[in-house]
Amino acid sequence: MAATRDSIEATIEHLAHLLPSQGPITVFVHHNTLHALENLPFSEAVFVGADLYDCHPFLPEDAYRREFERGRITADDLERELHASFDQEGDTLIACLGTRHDLWMSMLAHPLREGRPAEVRWFIEETEALYRFRAEAAVSDRGHCIADARRWLVRDFVNGDAANHPMSAAIQSAIEGIGSGKFETWTAEDWEAFTLHLLWATCRHGAELSELPAEGADGRRRDPSAAAADELVDSVLIRFCSAFLDQGYANWDLPQRVAGLFESFRTSFLYARPVERWLHPLPGLVAEEASPTGSIRRSLAALGVPAAEQEAFLQAELLKLRGWAGMIWQMETNAEWTARPAPRGSLVEYVAVRLLLLRLAREATESERAPALQPMARDDSPRTNLAFQAFQIAQIRGWSPVELLRLTPVEWRLLMSEIAAFPSRRRRQFYHEAYERHYREAALKALRRSCLASERAGMQKPPAYQTVFCIDDREESFRRHLEEVDPEGETLGSAGFFGVAMYYRGLGESQFRPLCPVNVKPQHDVIEAPAYSAAASNRRRATARKAMGQTAYRVTQGSRSFLGGMLTAVAGAVAAAPLVFCVLFPRMAARLRHRVGQIVTIKQTEICIEAGEAGSGLRGYTIPQMADIVNGLLVSSGLGGRLSDLVVIFGHGSSSLNNPHAAAYDCGACGGGRGGPNARAFAQMANDARVRAELAQRGVQIPPTCSFVGAYHNTCNDSVEYYDLDNLPAVKRPLLERLMASVEVARRRDAHERCRRFESADLSLTADAALKHVEGRSEDLSQVRSECGHATNAMCLVGRRNWSRGLYLDRRAFLTSYDPRLDDENHSVLARILGAVIPVCGGINLEYYFSRVDNKGYGCGTKLPHNVTSLLGVMDGAGSDLRTGLPWQMVEIHEPIRLLFVIETMPQAMLKIMDDSPAIHQLVTGNWVQVATIEPATGQIQVFRNGRFEPFDGAPADLPVVADSTSWWRGQRDHLGFALVETDRRPRVVAGAVR
Repeated sequence: MAATRDSIEATIEHLAHLLPSQGPITVFVHHNTLHALENLPFSEAVFVGADLYDCHPFLPEDAYRREFERGRITADDLERELHASFDQEGDTLIACLGTRHDLWMSMLAHPLREGRPAEVRWFIEETEALYRFRAEAAVSDRGHCIADARRWLVRDFVNGDAANHPMSAAIQSAIEGIGSGKFETWTAEDWEAFTLHLLWATCRHGAELSELPAEGADGRRRDPSAAAADELVDSVLIRFCSAFLDQGYANWDLPQRVAGLFESFRTSFLYARPVERWLHPLPGLVAEEASPTGSIRRSLAALGVPAAEQEAFLQAELLKLRGWAGMIWQMETNAEWTARPAPRGSLVEYVAVRLLLLRLAREATESERAPALQPMARDDSPRTNLAFQAFQIAQIRGWSPVELLRLTPVEWRLLMSEIAAFPSRRRRQFYHEAYERHYREAALKALRRSCLASERAGMQKPPAYQTVFCIDDREESFRRHLEEVDPEGETLGSAGFFGVAMYYRGLGESQFRPLCPVNVKPQHDVIEAPAYSAAASNRRRATARKAMGQTAYRVTQGSRSFLGGMLTAVAGAVAAAPLVFCVLFPRMAARLRHRVGQIVTIKQTEICIEAGEAGSGLRGYTIPQMADIVNGLLVSSGLGGRLSDLVVIFGHGSSSLNNPHAAAYDCGACGGGRGGPNARAFAQMANDARVRAELAQRGVQIPPTCSFVGAYHNTCNDSVEYYDLDNLPAVKRPLLERLMASVEVARRRDAHERCRRFESADLSLTADAALKHVEGRSEDLSQVRSECGHATNAMCLVGRRNWSRGLYLDRRAFLTSYDPRLDDENHSVLARILGAVIPVCGGINLEYYFSRVDNKGYGCGTKLPHNVTSLLGVMDGAGSDLRTGLPWQMVEIHEPIRLLFVIETMPQAMLKIMDDSPAIHQLVTGNWVQVATIEPATGQIQVFRNGRFEPFDGAPADLPVVADSTSWWRGQRDHLGFALVETDRRPRVVAGAVR
């Protein structure tokens, strides 16, 4: 039955969930790359995704072996993973050759070469594989195998019934390959070669007896013309999609763009004369098509796709340019705030256009078409790879060929089934589980030790001031340094939008952008406006900005004309001078650019957050709504009831030049935006007397002596900016100056710690030199790695700071403040925290994971060939699929492990939260994230495994103790282990001086 319009649209919209959900790159939101498969367990989804997208599920086996050699994975880790997987079945005997556990452990502990039959035959024939034992084979095992083969050959084979032996021909061939039949003249090398020839022949014989499928028996050869047709189609669609989705990059618009993708395509080609010969029939073809769904039905019929195969066919076509198709879907459904979102139905229309082009491309390549899906010829040496695996394992395990010759067909089938059940893909999974186990156990043991230390070194008096940072893992080091510089200050962590979910438009910006987690839809608008006293100055500067912008635009457009091009060529040498200056002296150029920018910008601004204040038609916040936000942060962070006289809220973001992925370094909790406006808005709300009065009526008291200040930390150049300081009472200025002096020292130390990861930064840099290095790095046009971003993220701590304060976490932990003593019996505060933290931090971690394990397939490759297109994303060179995911320069030092959440609560509370939240339940029970709990009263750690919490039996780690963080990282490039920083040896900052 022919597909109806509704069924076609429903099918395509259903298949859209398989497409990347990355939106415009200007607002980069981290997400699980395999979000479409989150309903499956992680261990199953990675294999399904690997087959669906032709990507790797884990790192290559060689990469894990290198980690094994350097101790990042230990034999104990592998043993424990095998025991956990086998349970009681690991002791099963395999043909009297050892247990299943021993067999699989041997396959894990030593590299096993494998390949297609032709590759195996080449290796056997062109190397010494049949003449010398593997290096891993024990000397005693080699001697035993050779002696056993020698006795058997002379005593049992030659003097026995050799003619009737099932392997007689192969054995005779091996003897002839060594030399004459006078065995007494054979050297030790000859007997070693014979033993290996006999072992190889025996393993091939055993593989034939295994009755497992032969290599290549069910393979299919792809029609070569299909690939050629796809290339033709893609070349047209890439250009058309980039023009259709353009956000202002192109010189002119496509005709009829507002009417939709299909109509725009029809209009563009209806009266065109395409240059490519294969497109010559296109004008006539589009003239016959009136609707996208009707066109799809006719194309499916013309392409000969049966009704039962249509969904699979449409899925395959959608995934061929999944970057562009995914962007069309995002611009259609989830980008209403952009300058030019795509009309509804654009993805269906994209499919219609693709199938139209495919019809023409198939016709054009018909002459090159080979018989479709022709079965591959069966290999002349079936099961060669399986025999080769057994051949290598036998050497590692010390199995002599004589022992294998005694196996019955039943035993051969059992042995080969076990070997076949543990291919490289499965071995990589075990390696990965052991890789994660190693870090998880080290982290939990370190936290257990830190909990014990915190009982003795807790803060004995109220803090002098408090700072609230985003939970971002990059702020871990900044907070640690601030606490080391001034132990009397307290740092806390909260999701970096601080509960202020809003659409925000800064001064001079033309568009609103969402500043909140991706799973939250803002309901409020906030704008930045010039301060009342600076309104007149702003009008003059706005006029200057407009004039400069129009001039720059006219110069750019004029350079594309004939005369303008000539003028540009003549003036090119002059224009190159500032470019060279920016490349050679990026830090100095940035300062000069900043001073010039002050001519057309003003610093005296204010943000309009109240409903009705921001102007007609804009949705601000009411006083009760502000009170809800302030109270929410006070309770969730643990600030409530113990506020100091000064609380500084630090939003964060990142700034870098010539970096299309700049937004990927910004705040994930702000939807890929910068959290400074959120911090500023929260401080304004918390200082408002009407909000405090509203809170007082609810029983929440903010002391009148308490003042809030908004601030912004740039994680790329480690600069710090404070907002609205003129509103701070004069009596608080000494305290603020103390904090600012501490921050000045902390940001230099932070830059110093970050520089150890940059090969271009010498390990002997001082803190001041390190700060200059990161400042120059952020402004360097040639810099492909402005900062490391979330690379190395591995853990998220949710709980009171005292049990992790003073623990060196190597910038690998998200830190979320939560005080279980302030929560209610339903754990509603923790549920609200985890509702934002688990999706955001888990999404960041999983995107880094997949972009690292397969940077070409799941990530977007190296930045070097990237070109920005449509102001939406990047392509490789002049034309490619839209590259989604993270570039190599963001993930190359990342260890791809699933995020470990350690939450201060009871296991029962966590189970209840999971039951009440389908999103959290899916991520935790599907093992997309790892979860452990710390019981608030006892410090007992329990780990979520196999659907339940189990006590963690690891003893507290014997951690090294250092005077400060610098002592631990100095001179090191790689990942560092945990260490305790002694609190009683930390310096203090008093009155702006370090002592």
